[in-house]
Amino acid sequence: MIYSKIPLAQTVVELCKLKNIKHIVISPGSRNAPLTIGFTNDNDFTCYSIVDERCAAFFALGIAQQTKETVAMVCTSGSALLNYYPAIAEAFYSDIQLVILSADRPKHLINVGDGQAINQKNVFENHILYSANLKLDLKDENNGSQKEELPIFKSLENKLERILGLQQGIQSFNETEINTALNLAKLKKGPVHINIPFDEPLYELTETLSVKPKVESLDIYPLKIDEAELVDCVDEWYVAKRKMILVGVLEPNLVEKKLLEELADDDGILVFTETTSNLHHPKFFPSIDKMIAPLSEEELKTLQPDILITFGGMIVSKKIKAFLREYKPKQHWHIDKKKANDTFFCLTKHIEVSPNQFFSEFLSRIPQVAKSSYFDSWSLVKKHRSKKHIEYLKEIPFSDFKVFNQLLKAMPNKTILQLGNSSAIRYTQLFNLNPSLEVFCNRGTSGIDGSTSTAIGCAVASIKQTIFVTGDLSFFYDSNALWNNYIPNNFRIIVINNQGGGIFRILPGHKNTDNFDNYFETTHHLTAKHLSDMYHFEYSKVSNETELSESLKGFFDISETPKLLEVFTPRIKNDSILLEYFNFIK
Repeated sequence: MIYSKIPLAQTVVELCKLKNIKHIVISPGSRNAPLTIGFTNDNDFTCYSIVDERCAAFFALGIAQQTKETVAMVCTSGSALLNYYPAIAEAFYSDIQLVILSADRPKHLINVGDGQAINQKNVFENHILYSANLKLDLKDENNGSQKEELPIFKSLENKLERILGLQQGIQSFNETEINTALNLAKLKKGPVHINIPFDEPLYELTETLSVKPKVESLDIYPLKIDEAELVDCVDEWYVAKRKMILVGVLEPNLVEKKLLEELADDDGILVFTETTSNLHHPKFFPSIDKMIAPLSEEELKTLQPDILITFGGMIVSKKIKAFLREYKPKQHWHIDKKKANDTFFCLTKHIEVSPNQFFSEFLSRIPQVAKSSYFDSWSLVKKHRSKKHIEYLKEIPFSDFKVFNQLLKAMPNKTILQLGNSSAIRYTQLFNLNPSLEVFCNRGTSGIDGSTSTAIGCAVASIKQTIFVTGDLSFFYDSNALWNNYIPNNFRIIVINNQGGGIFRILPGHKNTDNFDNYFETTHHLTAKHLSDMYHFEYSKVSNETELSESLKGFFDISETPKLLEVFTPRIKNDSILLEYFNFIK
């Protein structure tokens, strides 16, 4: 096998292998050549070459999202590393395990005027689980270039370290730091950064390893619910008349079905589920905004829970956030092994176990309680809203709202639905989805910047077909995502093109002025046609209901290339149709 001759590069690659990291996303560069040589010459790794570092990082995030395993990203020094930042922030808030392997110049070449040299140490410190700043290997005098003259302080430093025999200490330090970072990524579920200085020459090869790094084991201890806290929960639950459960972003099939049935059978509980929760039950309340938005002040008071339980990740619905911040529950318990956001400013308990563990122990202790009308009364509201929802769809013209209705009905069973941020996820929240779909959206930071790249990473990692539904600005913003040689032929993109940032027309503001059009809505006349041609996507476009129905008939079928469907909707009608919807369904 071929290895880089640099011991530090060998150490990084070998420890990644020993930690069972399989997927390596590499962006080309020179300073990271020792790592690229090591990973690409080892068949234990699946390597991907993605030129744009921002796209590469979101692509890696999509793979990690699906595999539930740590994915490594490799880049050169300088601004290349900074382009990872949006995806690192998303991974940090979405609990997705990534390891950033950034090549760096030696310390004596930083801030002296060399190119591609920035201060890389701890560059992600506010959005990272751990930053490992490795030490440079001592230079072998026999391999050093006679033409290269190091500054005298560097030369003296190297000689002193050799005299003290510190190379072994450096190797030990580096191994410990790498082990710590990789262990934390897996244990805490999030991104870690390993910064790796390399001195030239960078491209020398060898057929033998010069290091045998040791793996430090990962000790995982089972989490237990505090008995006193559990007793308190049971007592408080028993006396509460109105209990609400709100579920944010969750992996599919995470919660045991028997527990869902128990929750659904309690007439004192309302279970509100977001689209990204991947939880379904006939007695649950999806489409939260459809329920909340039309309510009067008196109705909101009757909905106000005594106890709120939340689990899962970020909440999409701004309306449920506003409601629970105004009509606070007496108790708010969040169930999560890692963290608890005080989203509604009334958090009283952070129960640091999984939802399955909590509900398994908690529900078995709940005594029989008196019958409640909480579920039945709101179930009638849900039924009324659903009826009015169907009536409204029959009345409105072709628009974003009607397009999402058609698209979501057409989704094939057991496929993955990746959603762009902004309007795409918010419209989807208004509809009941096929429960066989697996739904994902980058809700950690809720940015539009990497949705396409994430969807492609997901498509590469999963054997299921991935369908990506996005708005036009999000799609064009991340258009370099299509510069990717690994896109499977069954990947599908649907772009809802309303000629700008349509969500801004829904928000308060002075619409239909030059200032609004240019600086908020950012209107445009772009289409995806040329991008589709350039990247070999089969392209089709529609602009009415009949065309959309016809195009969807064969859109998801097996094909020789990926496909992109662009749906053009009327820019100045979409906002009024959506806003009127909430009045209509009262």
